[in-house]
Formats: sequence, C-alpha cells, structure tokens
Amino acid sequence: MSTTSTTGTTAVARAPEARAASGHVRAYLIHAAGKLGGAAVSLFAVLVTSFFLFRIIPGDPVKAMTHGMPTSAQQLATLRRQFGLDQPLWQQFTDYCGKALSGDLGMSYQFHAPVGDLIAQKVPATLLLTGVAVVIYSAVGLWLGTRSAWRHGSLGDKLNTGVALTLWSVPSFWLGLLLIIVFAVGIGPIPGMFPTGGMESGSESGFAYVADVAHHMVLPVITLVAVGYAQTLLVMRSSLLDEMGSDYLTTARAKGLRDDSVRRRHAVPNALLPTVTMVFINLGHVAAGSILVETVFSWPGLGGLFYQALSVPDLPLVQGLFVVFAGAMIVMNLLADLLYPLLDPRVGR
Repeated sequence: MSTTSTTGTTAVARAPEARAASGHVRAYLIHAAGKLGGAAVSLFAVLVTSFFLFRIIPGDPVKAMTHGMPTSAQQLATLRRQFGLDQPLWQQFTDYCGKALSGDLGMSYQFHAPVGDLIAQKVPATLLLTGVAVVIYSAVGLWLGTRSAWRHGSLGDKLNTGVALTLWSVPSFWLGLLLIIVFAVGIGPIPGMFPTGGMESGSESGFAYVADVAHHMVLPVITLVAVGYAQTLLVMRSSLLDEMGSDYLTTARAKGLRDDSVRRRHAVPNALLPTVTMVFINLGHVAAGSILVETVFSWPGLGGLFYQALSVPDLPLVQGLFVVFAGAMIVMNLLADLLYPLLDPRVGR
C-alpha cells in the first residue's frame, strides 16, 4: 500500500514537468512553423524581385550579344523570339516562376548553357575563398570582441575598436587594389610576393597545386577578413557590454568564480544571440561570395560570374545568381531563427 502511494505521488509530481515539456515543444513547433512560412514568402518575393529588378537595367541583351557582328533586323527578331523576349512581360514572368520553382533557372544568353550548370561550376571556387575567410574572421572577431568588451576602456580595447571601425568603413575593392599594388606588384622596398589575380597558375599538380591555390588565396582572403572581422568584433563587443552589469554576473563573482570562468561560462553564452545572427549571415555570404573582391582579384567564382552577367545584361544568369545569393541568406537566417529558442528558451514563447 505504501509502495502504491509513493508511486502515485511521484507520478503526480512529474505530471506538471511533462506538461511543461510538452508546452515547450508545442511553442517551438509553432515558432518554427511561423519562421518557415516567413522564409517561403521571402523566397517568393525574391523570385518576383529578381525578375522585375533586372528588367529595368538599360540596354538590349540581344544587341549586346551581337555587338560588333553584322546582324540584320530579322536576325535580331529571331534571337528575341528564341529567348522569349518578344512575349508580353506577364507571360515572361509566369514562365520564369514556373521554371524556377521546378529548378530550371533558364539558359544563359552569352554562354548558351543552362544557368544551373554555370552556377554549379563556379560554386567550389567561391565556397573555398569565402568559406575560409568567414571561418577566420568569425573566430577572430568573436575572440577580440569578447576581450575588448571584458576589458573595455583599456588601451587594447581602444586599439581594437579603432582598427575595427576603420576597416569596417574601408571599401573592400579599394583595400583589395591597395594590397595588389603593395604586395603583388611591389612598391619601394617591398617586392611583389603574391599573384595579381586568378586561382591557379595552371601548371601544377598534387601538393604543388594545393600550395599554388593557397598562394593565390592569400590577398583576397586577407581583404575579406580585414573587412569582415570588424563587424563581428563590434557586434560581439556591444552585446557583451550589455550583459556586463547584469545581476547574475555579480552573483557568479560572489560565489567565488574566477573572472575567466564568469566570462566564459556565464557572460559570453548570454551575449551570443546577436552574434549568432551575424555568423549565420556571414555563412549566407559564403554562397554569394564577394562580387567586388572576386572581380578585383579575377577569382573564378560566383561573384565574377555575376559581374560578367550584369555587364551584358544576361538576364537569366543574373536572375539565377540573384536567387541563389538571396536564397542562401534567407536559409541562413531561418537556421538562426530556429536555433534561437535552443540557445535562449525565452525566444519564441
């Protein structure tokens, strides 16, 4: 009888915990469903924007493709009909949306190849360059931002913040050109040590090829890191400073915890939410690359391809790249939104 009574008491005690856990799961699912719906609406808005935005670019794609070649009016009309440019705008839009939703991004005007294949060919180079840069500047920015906030007002904090603000305001293409002049071409006593552009020399194989690609990556990666780490540092510093005066940190110190433990175990985890957003946005940039940096360094990635497409304009290729770039950002923001409630249970309640 006593055993039965104890078991019943335990079950009654656990019932509120089970209901609370069930409520947390339900709240998270509702939060996730809302974010997924918002992401779907955003992706459709990207499709609409990508179609109409690039239609206002001045210039005739057909004339640009046939520039310098003797072409009759009948041939121009044939090309317009072939690319569907003679159809009403609403029909072009519905055809574009239908194909895009099925994964068909169209045929490039200038390369005469499927847009999806062209993008797939350039993705590895962009992922290599911007992926390495994002990992480096996210780690450096988080580390320096944490140290600057924890020792705010010190000489190191002032130096880090000043350098970060300066680099954040520097245009990436200008910094890239400056690095090329100084370290690729050479100036004064500084010899040219790095290639001026490209991804490889084209005559290496095996380990020598890996070393050659790494040699070509040095300057563009430095450019991306110099501009990117500053933003991460400043966001992390600001977020951690907001946590510095919180009561829970005072309580942790009163318990006798060392300063490093207070920072690492209590302050930093609670200051990570804004920085998590920044990191996921940076990961979205991995797909987009950096159009200006890739163009300056002649890097054979998606950024350089976008510049080539925009100069024609190659509408299907421009639209396809825009959808990929914006889609990557939307997906990364969605992942950050889904991760928030796991880091801070108060989010989504």
